Amino acid sequence: MQVPSGTARRLSLALAALVSLFVVSSLLVLVHMREIHSRLVEMQARQHAVRSALEVASAIRDTYAHQAHTLILGNDSHLHHYEAAVGRVTRLTEEMKVQSLGPEERAWVADIDRARMSLDTLFRQALLPAVLAGRQEDMAREHGRALGLVSQMEERTDRLVSHFNRSVDSAEARVGELQSSAFQWTLFFLVGAPLLAIGVGVYIVRSVARPVARLREGAARLAAGDMHARIDVAAPDEFGELARQFNAMTAALREHQERLVQSEKLAGIGRLAAGVAHEINNPLTVILGYVGMMKKKVDGSLREDLQVIEDEAVRSRGIVEDLLALSRPLPAEPEPVDLRALCEDVVERLRQGGQLGAVRVDVEGEARTAGHLTKLRQVVLNLVRNAVEACGEKGRVRVLLAQTERGAELHVEDTGPGLSATARERLFEPFFTTKSSGTGLGLAISQGIVQAHGGNLEVAAGLGPGAHFTVWLPAVSPGRA
Repeated sequence: MQVPSGTARRLSLALAALVSLFVVSSLLVLVHMREIHSRLVEMQARQHAVRSALEVASAIRDTYAHQAHTLILGNDSHLHHYEAAVGRVTRLTEEMKVQSLGPEERAWVADIDRARMSLDTLFRQALLPAVLAGRQEDMAREHGRALGLVSQMEERTDRLVSHFNRSVDSAEARVGELQSSAFQWTLFFLVGAPLLAIGVGVYIVRSVARPVARLREGAARLAAGDMHARIDVAAPDEFGELARQFNAMTAALREHQERLVQSEKLAGIGRLAAGVAHEINNPLTVILGYVGMMKKKVDGSLREDLQVIEDEAVRSRGIVEDLLALSRPLPAEPEPVDLRALCEDVVERLRQGGQLGAVRVDVEGEARTAGHLTKLRQVVLNLVRNAVEACGEKGRVRVLLAQTERGAELHVEDTGPGLSATARERLFEPFFTTKSSGTGLGLAISQGIVQAHGGNLEVAAGLGPGAHFTVWLPAVSPGRA
């Protein structure tokens, strides 16, 4: 399963934040609306309960009024009105039982129901017979008992009405709080959502749009031919990785272009040398022949002058040979080369030739490669001789060999004054030299030989004083070891 990229995660998080804000705001509004609806339903139920309680109170008063009329008239002419009132009280009491929620309300309704039944029993079994019999004393006593029961029922009804009204007020207050809270949350989300969207937009611009613009600008500079174009995106995501890959590609293209230019220069010089070498070598050969003949016939200062002519002619022929070396192809078949033995042989030849002087040259390590012994000896000879010349009379040169997974590495370090940044950039150009004498072709030829072997020759500032040259060559294949 492919892991999402950093930018994809950021965009997903930004979108998730917006969606989450919308979902949370919708849920909060829905929760508030649901609770408001619940409270409104509760208010309606409580208001209906208040009306029922008031109707119970009215029906109780009607019941008592019909009992009073029976006492006043002294007959049962209001009995059917009394029956209707009692039935109404019974029906409303049953409704209030359903509407009562808490134990306290249920207790009050139960008190009303018991008092209702007691009042009805009192009227039917005691008060009405006393009225029909004309017993005034019994009528007065039973009327007092009936009045007490009616007062108890009214008191319980008043409690229920007050309790129901408080419930209505509480629900109404809660609805107001919920409406205010819902309004505040809605206002918060209406303000917060655009702010969050602006923040997400700014975040996307900074984390996506700007890196893309920098990549586009760098690509445009590269397309315009600026091989030094770099993209400064240090973000730890795919844009940063793309910028690093772009910079690496630019560096590789620049190096390739430099190598191509160098190769074209060497090829041009090689073609020029191949064309004129024969014409130059012929007169040089004639000059050297006549100089040799004349040296045998003369003495003194004239012989010294002829020696100078001979030396310069030999030097000119060496320059022509160096020019020809730039265009000569390598032999067809490379052979295994022991670089340790090669380096020691070069150092020994320089020592026997008196070119080392008091300079100490150390060869350390082991390495092997596949190549052409004569050509590689020329490379090592150029590097060691240049290092010895740069060291002065009592310097030190270290030739370090190492075998790595990539191949063979050869390092040549000296304790001389080192190289400037400008010199390091132009060091491998033909005819460029930092010495008072020399053709400036040795390093160019060495680099061409190393590259022809599939390797690379580089120069660095070094860990200490002096110059540091590094030669990398491919490893020996198993079939040639």
